[in-house]
Amino acid sequence: MRIAVAGIGYVGLVTAVCLAEKGHHVTCVDIDEAKIASMDRGKSPIFEPGIEELMVRNRDRLNYTVEYKDVYKAAEVIIIAVGTPEKKDGSANLQYIFQAARQIAETVEHDCVVAIKSTVPVGTNDRIERVVREHQRNNIRIHVVSNPEFLSQGTAIKDTFAAHRIVLGVESEQAERAMKEMYAAFELPYVVTDRRSAEMIKYAANDFLALKISYINEIANLCEIVGANIEDVTQGMGMDPRIGSLFLRAGIGYGGSCFPKDTKALHWLANFNDYELKTIKAAIEVNENQKLRLIKRARKYYDSFSGLRVAVLGLTFKPDTDDLREAPSLENIPLLVEDGAQVRVWDPVGAENFKKSYPTEVEYCDNIEEAIADADICFILTDWEEVRRFNLKYYKNLMRKPIVLDGRNCYGLEAAKAAGIIYESIGRKSIER
Repeated sequence: MRIAVAGIGYVGLVTAVCLAEKGHHVTCVDIDEAKIASMDRGKSPIFEPGIEELMVRNRDRLNYTVEYKDVYKAAEVIIIAVGTPEKKDGSANLQYIFQAARQIAETVEHDCVVAIKSTVPVGTNDRIERVVREHQRNNIRIHVVSNPEFLSQGTAIKDTFAAHRIVLGVESEQAERAMKEMYAAFELPYVVTDRRSAEMIKYAANDFLALKISYINEIANLCEIVGANIEDVTQGMGMDPRIGSLFLRAGIGYGGSCFPKDTKALHWLANFNDYELKTIKAAIEVNENQKLRLIKRARKYYDSFSGLRVAVLGLTFKPDTDDLREAPSLENIPLLVEDGAQVRVWDPVGAENFKKSYPTEVEYCDNIEEAIADADICFILTDWEEVRRFNLKYYKNLMRKPIVLDGRNCYGLEAAKAAGIIYESIGRKSIER
């Protein structure tokens, strides 16, 4: 099929390359000329394992352009994957999606399907259809479909090819047939429903996972108080198939482009309709507090960070991505700097993005050893594999004071004790020398 993807961010590019891998001819449309030029050279604008290999392998079926008119005219399916950033009140900013819908309506010359992959509030697809009807210039049928994505950064390629389900919110048999033809080669199960239910599936699924994370973080905090071990607790919980083991890892909160934005958007939508989702409100509050848990822990060792050398390992919200959105580093590092700390940071892929906001306020290091050398305290904010494999004895040998506050539970307690370091993690006993 001839497919166009409008908006080549994280979701758009992953979707495009995976569809091309399955044999479709896909044209990526974006307003950023520099991004388009980079992709033409086979360079991905995002860090995602495996994506550049797919771009190169499918170069004959992938095109990139800023000129959308000819592309939309020829497309059988146009996927909208533009951003829906959070507004100050927590609602989703839909201006880009409506702009794309207008451009499509004014351009297409034959029947086609417009599939909305962007995460949007319930009822948005209906509004998009009205925009399309108001602006279309030709006597054709444009079907609007809700087709939410369920990708996790760092595993997005796998998540696309081995998805648990494909959700289609359709209002016509023609739209359903076209979408199933596009996804036929994936051989995955479908959930076919109306558009509003499809929109709600996306929010309900993401927000439930955010609830699990916030819940287990609260249990971890209580474990510290009563002397229980959160890892044993989650093992016992996860063996129950009604609960499952996924998203039960305690830490310093969730981040990224989905959970924070989607919980706030659903909370806003409920309030807008005079209803309060108390569980979602609680998850948001727990997550915000959890991000600063290590800073609060550090106060037992130092009254002030002024003049201290502080090492920070990990800037991104999770490993295997360069995404900093809602990352704990964005909350913790400014506080450390403001308090007078000399901060040295290490991250294998996120440093360049962090430099855009903090070009000179912190020192960027090429390796973990450089970051922790002569440090008075070390914060672990991202569980990169390099951190997990790091020899704990180096903390004692290289740091001025081997105090390691681990927000991702990267190390075993016995290993930390054997290394002779002061080690605090989430939901487990502290190791003191």
